[in-house]
Amino acid sequence: MKPVIFGLSGLSLTPDERDFFRDAAPLGFILFKRNIQGRAQVLALTDSLRELTGRDDLPVLIDQEGGPVARMGPPVWPVFPAGPAFDRLYETAPMSAIQAMRANGHALGLMLSEVGITVDCAPILDVVQPDTTDAITCRAYGAEPMRVAALGRAMLEGLRSGGVVGVIKHMPGHGRAQVDTHHLLPTVTASAEELAIDLEPFRTLNHAGMGMTSHIVFEAWDRDRPGTLSPVIIEDVIRGQIGFDGLLMTDDIDMKALSGTAGEKAAAAVAAGCDVALDCWARMGEMEEIAGLLGDAPPATLERLERAMAMREVPAGEVDDLIARRDAFLALV
Repeated sequence: MKPVIFGLSGLSLTPDERDFFRDAAPLGFILFKRNIQGRAQVLALTDSLRELTGRDDLPVLIDQEGGPVARMGPPVWPVFPAGPAFDRLYETAPMSAIQAMRANGHALGLMLSEVGITVDCAPILDVVQPDTTDAITCRAYGAEPMRVAALGRAMLEGLRSGGVVGVIKHMPGHGRAQVDTHHLLPTVTASAEELAIDLEPFRTLNHAGMGMTSHIVFEAWDRDRPGTLSPVIIEDVIRGQIGFDGLLMTDDIDMKALSGTAGEKAAAAVAAGCDVALDCWARMGEMEEIAGLLGDAPPATLERLERAMAMREVPAGEVDDLIARRDAFLALV
């Protein structure tokens, strides 16, 4: 099994993708809007991936945070609120906000597991700062670490109840980035003492099964390499200070914050200590380069994967009931 998660080009597997994925044996797959049409179609697609790989516990990922980051939406699926809605409720009614987020995550999990999606790239645990890029503030859970951790825990618990594994992101923190890593490489000049605030939610939830890195240079830890490519940040900060021992994936290696070819970036991330590279765009030439440069996933990665996928619970509950419960709480503000 190769330590990479690949995207797909369309609503169903092409013959070339079938042949390539069968030989390359990626650790998992990620879906985007281009792969989403309706319930029956998505379930058929995810079933075809499980059939192709022979793995019932195959990680099939999606970015379904709510708000601006949602690959599944109307008219087939409901709109889910973004993080700031729960942050606002927490300001006046913390326990209600936590219950609302748990119901929200549970409904999301049920919606995803119904169509064979097993991993959601949420919650976002980045602590907002006054100059945080809008790419994060429109999604984040707030500026206070304990609040971010409490809401993040509720999301993880809700997703798990719906049969889905959550991914905490973006370690060791994206809150101090002033530019969007989709387009530019941010550099953070804060001291290690100041960065302790950013680490706090991740420390609190370091038991999560999966986590995602950030493509950001933190001068306090490594002046030369962004977190995704830095052995210092991965081993000393993420594995060490945070204490995270789950499956660690990169953010999308196609983001412009990283330089080099797709294969070079994927290989460098795995060499730095990431368990798996995330390559989202289904470009066959790039996927072939990545597969050619990566060896097989080591036993530690496979153990982390197995442990993470085992965290899912048998889905139970009704999406409409959970949404109504969430909305009743959110209506308090």
